[in-house]
Amino acid sequence: MLRAAPLTLEAVPGAVPPALEAVPGAVPPALEAVPGAVPPALEAVPGAVPLALEPSPGTRAWTVDVPAQRGYAALLAPELLDAAERARAGRFVRAADRDRYVTAHVALRLVLGAVTGTPPARVAVDRAPCPGCGGPHGRPVLRDGRRHFSLSHGGSLAVIVCAPVPVGVDVERIPRAEVVGHVAPKLHPAERAELAALAPAERPAAFARVWTRKEALLKALGTGLVRSAAVDYVGSGPFPAADPAFRLFDLDAGAGHAAAVALLTAPGTAAS
Repeated sequence: MLRAAPLTLEAVPGAVPPALEAVPGAVPPALEAVPGAVPPALEAVPGAVPLALEPSPGTRAWTVDVPAQRGYAALLAPELLDAAERARAGRFVRAADRDRYVTAHVALRLVLGAVTGTPPARVAVDRAPCPGCGGPHGRPVLRDGRRHFSLSHGGSLAVIVCAPVPVGVDVERIPRAEVVGHVAPKLHPAERAELAALAPAERPAAFARVWTRKEALLKALGTGLVRSAAVDYVGSGPFPAADPAFRLFDLDAGAGHAAAVALLTAPGTAAS
């Protein structure tokens, strides 16, 4: 079980947009010495040091506590998010969903800005071609192609991963038993058998392990759920399945959540 570093938005140097620098009380003490600066590498930010996902050098993961960070994210959002992100945020009906989206995407821009040396508002994100149809709705990619990344948010958490190879991440709340019963039939036959062999009380946590591993893999492949959840075996046990086409890692997401990261070793392929 791997641990991702907690990311505190206020701790990232240069996170305050210039328009806020003159607003009394808007700039937290950690940022006052570097108004408008381009964020340096996050290794220099106290409390935001990413942990390497050994044995995968260059792969880093961060978690964001949405309730703790949403106020500051809302302050930064008008300056950092682009028009499409702001429009999507405005379409959420539930405030909790909007807060989760805004906080996650503000954090993503801060991380990508830091790891690329780009002002967060200027980070350019495109979509890779879909592996299935070639359309412009594959996984999100940096326009300059220098790094791969993935973002997921669920429950009270967001998780961001950057890597030198195609990567996917997923975080979910541990589901209710009825959700497990509804979705489990769509899994790989071996995964269905593993879940059926467990006591009912153990199935939600085991299902969450399967589902986050599978979602992470499908994100790394760029297919999403267009690729059947029954195709790839990722396992429900305490350790993810091994496969020559991809590598899976579970992340410690704390009580009530499960999270996983997938890294492609042979892009475009996975076991059947």
